[in-house]
Amino acid sequence: MDRRQFVRIGVAAGAAGATGAQAAPAAAGKHAGGILDAGVREQQQMMEAGKLTSHALTSQYLARIRTIDKAGPRINAIIEINPEALKIALEMDRERHLKRVRGPLHGIPVLLKDNIATGDRMSTTAGSLALSNVRAARDAHVAAQLRAAGAVIIGKTNLSEWANMRSTHSVSGWSARGGLTLNPYSLDRNCSGSSSGSGAAIAAGLATLAVGTETDGSIVSPASICGLVGIKPTLGLVSRSGIIPIAHSQDTAGPMARSVADAALMLAAICGVDPKDPITREGAGKGGDYLASLRTGGLEGARIGVARNFFGENDAVDAVIEKALAELRAQGAVLIDTELPNANKYGDSETEVMLYEFKADLAAYLKEYAPNASVANMADIIAFNQKHRQQELPYFGQEQMERAQQKGGLDTPAYREALANNHRYARAEGIDRVMREHRLDALVAPTGGPAWLTDFVNGDRFTGSFSSPAAVAGYPHITVPAGYVHGLPVGLSFVGAAYSDAALIRMAYSYEQATLHRRAPQFPPSVSLAVR
Repeated sequence: MDRRQFVRIGVAAGAAGATGAQAAPAAAGKHAGGILDAGVREQQQMMEAGKLTSHALTSQYLARIRTIDKAGPRINAIIEINPEALKIALEMDRERHLKRVRGPLHGIPVLLKDNIATGDRMSTTAGSLALSNVRAARDAHVAAQLRAAGAVIIGKTNLSEWANMRSTHSVSGWSARGGLTLNPYSLDRNCSGSSSGSGAAIAAGLATLAVGTETDGSIVSPASICGLVGIKPTLGLVSRSGIIPIAHSQDTAGPMARSVADAALMLAAICGVDPKDPITREGAGKGGDYLASLRTGGLEGARIGVARNFFGENDAVDAVIEKALAELRAQGAVLIDTELPNANKYGDSETEVMLYEFKADLAAYLKEYAPNASVANMADIIAFNQKHRQQELPYFGQEQMERAQQKGGLDTPAYREALANNHRYARAEGIDRVMREHRLDALVAPTGGPAWLTDFVNGDRFTGSFSSPAAVAGYPHITVPAGYVHGLPVGLSFVGAAYSDAALIRMAYSYEQATLHRRAPQFPPSVSLAVR
């Protein structure tokens, strides 16, 4: 079974807080939600001008979470609030007052997916009751990088439990600990996953930025479905240490944001060498200058391959993407119709690799980051779920975990053969081959279909996905809002060769600035079929 078949109000609420003035809307008329829907640069400009403080901004986001996430439409994107958020914000304000601004994210509120370890008073659980109230021994490298950059971690987001690697019949965005996250663009529809809460939260303006994680599609799919920019970086640019794993050969964290600029700022903050993750030494300095890529004109002369074998799943989505292709041409890109070769030759082997690595990597994570947990390995978690099946298994089972438990170690020949197959057909005879033959700078295709109705009887219903090639190869992938189908967002994907992250950001930014498709959600109970 293919991985994507089983993976997977505009109200400015609250007072500004005691330490700062009321936060006036930035760029009036541009952001429906005022300062809470604004980007990093606008929020920083207001703080630099003394019109806003980090404490005020954090207070307003926390109030909006109470208004939108826990009441009103109750999108349920946040699994836990950081009890130290306001204290951290005050410290960032104090440092700013002393002219000690750490960088572009200083004082900016961010959310982390609840599979990213934080060595604080919050739990890190992957949505599982087996890790409820378990505090990590220390920060994941990503969390530490954000703290060093001055970001204010205000909470954790809900996710598909165990990052959607528990069942072949799962419902994305549901976890036993967090419940179901709703799609802000249609509350009866799914957010996709597994970074469901990160997608819904940023779409709804519950923080400025969020971190998601991806093994195959778990950043780009919910980003596309929630009308966001999502970046899955080249494997090795961002450390994997301290992130509850599925598969080290594909896992990476990445930004989810309302703009390419915001996503690039976050990527610059979280990437870097981590002594605990050797692969980051391979990626040191190779990703390019993400911030320098934030300039228009980046599509002029770019040779872009249109991966036609990833069209045809949904006529309405294809129509949206054809308009996007016309815009790429208008911006000076040279488009070459092509097909991505061998994309059907690693579905089964990808799953095999995940099963082997999930078993091994999860035990290693629990030993290092959750030594006090009541579970120490995959077998323990399976037994816990059986014992608490009314809470953990009411809608779908744990077949994937059971399959993983049956696998041998990472020295097993079958594992090594599957991994070699993945790299052969996704890299050398896949993305690398088509880009070399046509001298391409990037590939584009629809990220996937629009959001489907959440269905606990039949499970997820994906309609197309362009996530697997870059995920299996470990190559960069960026999705950008491209338009809407019946009011539901659709994303355009840019995929490139290893370490072409900065080039993809340049192309994605130029497309975004020329189109500006993103609209804030209005939390309708369902889709109006009169809206296209």
